[in-house]
Amino acid sequence: MFKVTACVPSQTRIRTQRELQNTYFTKLVPYDNWFREQQRIMKMGGKIIKVQLATGKPGTNTGLL
Repeated sequence: MFKVTACVPSQTRIRTQRELQNTYFTKLVPYDNWFREQQRIMKMGGKIIKVQLATGKPGTNTGLL
């Protein structure tokens, strides 16, 4: 398993302006899905901040930073 920390921009509409907010998340990704997850983050315009080796169950949310 990889423990991936990434920053993804998310657009939210507040009143009449469009604001860009960055969402930071950390999640566990299995070795097999690593490339797919990396592509997904890059397509969303995100940036991978940190990758660590980890153990645990797949799909578990490790919390927000």
